[in-house]
Amino acid sequence: MRRTATVALAVTLATSVVTAGASSAQGKPGDSAAPRDVMFVGNNWDGTATVVDPRTYEPLRTIDTIPDRAQRMAEIVAAPDKLAFYLAVRAAIGEGNAQYTDDMFTTRDGRLLAVSRPSFADVVGIDLATGAVAWRFPMDGYRSDHMGVSPDGERLLVSDSTANKVHELDIRTGAKTGEFASGDSPHENNYTADGERVFHASIGRVYTPTDRPVVRQPYDTLKGARWFQTVRTDDLSIEHRWDMGRELEEAGYPGMASAVRPMTLAPDERFVYLQVSFFHGWIEFDTQAADLSATTTYEGEPAVGAVRRVVELPKRTSEPRERYVLDSAHHGMTMNASGTMLCAAGTMDGYAAIVDRESEAYSLVEVGDKPYWSTNGPEGETCWVSVSGEDAVVVIDYATAQTLATIPVGDHPQRVREGVVAKDVLATWRR
Repeated sequence: MRRTATVALAVTLATSVVTAGASSAQGKPGDSAAPRDVMFVGNNWDGTATVVDPRTYEPLRTIDTIPDRAQRMAEIVAAPDKLAFYLAVRAAIGEGNAQYTDDMFTTRDGRLLAVSRPSFADVVGIDLATGAVAWRFPMDGYRSDHMGVSPDGERLLVSDSTANKVHELDIRTGAKTGEFASGDSPHENNYTADGERVFHASIGRVYTPTDRPVVRQPYDTLKGARWFQTVRTDDLSIEHRWDMGRELEEAGYPGMASAVRPMTLAPDERFVYLQVSFFHGWIEFDTQAADLSATTTYEGEPAVGAVRRVVELPKRTSEPRERYVLDSAHHGMTMNASGTMLCAAGTMDGYAAIVDRESEAYSLVEVGDKPYWSTNGPEGETCWVSVSGEDAVVVIDYATAQTLATIPVGDHPQRVREGVVAKDVLATWRR
């Protein structure tokens, strides 16, 4: 049920008119020809994306991400296998709703928005000026999920949930340029700053009811292969692969899940801060540490990687873990631009946590029902948290852990991404 939120700006007029700093668009700050920084909010159950001004927090436009819905549904109804998976996704993953808008990235010129659409098992490029589908890439399997875009803005990664692989596409044309292998239910894709590696995780069958590791072998078997891995982008080969449950056990934390959920990289890209299924808190993983206690290695590679810290955050839900949303105690992790603060979405606990990375001290920000993602604003000084149960996005200031704005959006917002829109496209939106 959608709840109406009100925009509550806790900022001064001076703050709202601050000149933009460096942006993800091509061109220098202040360049009149450069695209405008915006934030895209994917409203999964609506099949829309809300475009928001990142400084005034005002919604600028709502984009239809399924303009070809009639055609896609006709194809699904005509194919028994596709219809079966469409209904299964709606029942088991979408909480009774079709999933139409998962992840989004814009081209560097701000003229096209790439959108993964789980229920349609595809990713499309939408022309931001006309709203039409410019290109479409169907999955090999039956569901698409998280994506990732290269630092140069040319390559797009999309996770193919049931095919256990990740596709690499040309973001401008949708043409496939490669793929790499994953485990069950490929999930997040994060490029390094130089674009030479990707941090990727597969989360396993989070929709199965086998949520208690009492009998560990059947539990692991039914959940499937869950890997955290790095991939070289020159040839899309797997560089390192870890079972995070084993890594946690070797570090003295037995019985924790292997599924790595959202993650964020430290500026040095050595340390990764991540969440795992069922855990209310975060983990610091050192990807370069010599792992002297490792019992396995990946294809003969030297054993590296070690859990350095496991930090709990308050557990406030009284729900049993079988009722966690797709096994997610917490689902949303990002870090400010300077690498000093974390922002964690406490999905089952109704808060966002602003955490000092060094001291582990935290402030809890009350955001409402089911916070489901966190990401930075354009300058890395604010954390944007989608609150799916409230149909809203909450913007939090890292420095003060105070709410700057609560923005009403569409039905069940999940992914929030920084993007750009060409200024002539913005002009057509205002007509």
